[in-house]
Amino acid sequence: MDWHQLWEIVSTPDNIPIVALLFLIPFYTWYGLRQARANDRLLGDLENDPQKAKTHHRKTFPYKPGWPREVHVWPFLMRIEFLAAIIVTALLIVWSITLNAPLEEPANPNLTMNPAKAPWYFLGLQEMLVYFDPWIAGVLFPTLIIIGLMAIPYVDANPLGNGYYTFRQRPVAILAFCFGFLGLWVLLIIIGTFIRGPGWMWFWPGETWDHNRLIFEVNRDLPDIVGITGSAGKIVFGGMVVGFYYLLAGLLVHKVMTINEFTRKIYRRMSLLQYLTIQFFAVTMLGLPVKILLRQLFRIKYVWVTPWFNV
Repeated sequence: MDWHQLWEIVSTPDNIPIVALLFLIPFYTWYGLRQARANDRLLGDLENDPQKAKTHHRKTFPYKPGWPREVHVWPFLMRIEFLAAIIVTALLIVWSITLNAPLEEPANPNLTMNPAKAPWYFLGLQEMLVYFDPWIAGVLFPTLIIIGLMAIPYVDANPLGNGYYTFRQRPVAILAFCFGFLGLWVLLIIIGTFIRGPGWMWFWPGETWDHNRLIFEVNRDLPDIVGITGSAGKIVFGGMVVGFYYLLAGLLVHKVMTINEFTRKIYRRMSLLQYLTIQFFAVTMLGLPVKILLRQLFRIKYVWVTPWFNV
């Protein structure tokens, strides 16, 4: 195991923010869920004790005698923000002095980098190019992400959970965020940074990045595996497979959306357009890990092959 090379990858100035991301994101996710669990316990206590609900301040740390009833912005909040700004500024100064800027020589067409990697915030898109057509991974998916984020305020029919952490009142939204951001986007960035080596080949952490390595993996389309060779047959068969997937994944999403009585109330409050919008974006998001597993485990390149696009 070449741990020295792993250390070189980790300690590269470009990758230090990603290493910090590996620790900061799990910590703040745990911290937010911890606060959500405390609030959920309080919500359960207030529901089970109507008398307490009339007098309690509905906060995990309610007002106690001796506490000031009003906290002014100045100096309390401004002092904290000013100290935070000073600390962040000092950290950035130390960072800029101790780490060299990741600048390289001018581009040389006779000497191409291997691996040639995009900036870390685009590595997820670059990794998706392995599994989808370029226009799907580089154009369609980013567009759907932007449209989906814009649609959230209009399709989210749950008025609760604003201004405080809670899992009980927003399980679908939190699960979707954890799956889409943590399970997909952050994971793809980690794979592109630490696992993809020369030739964009897969190297496990600790493996030597051998520039002379050759792999012989036969990737075949699903219609070819089942013996369909005609163009029309591939179009029809692939469309049926994708439609069947959307049906099964849609049923799974529906089960999650009606996981308990509270989410069923939210579901009944949705309009048909809101429901179909959530279904489309959720099922499409689930398609990414399905496609990755098909490629990595079964060497299936495309499921739906047409003259215009491949999925």
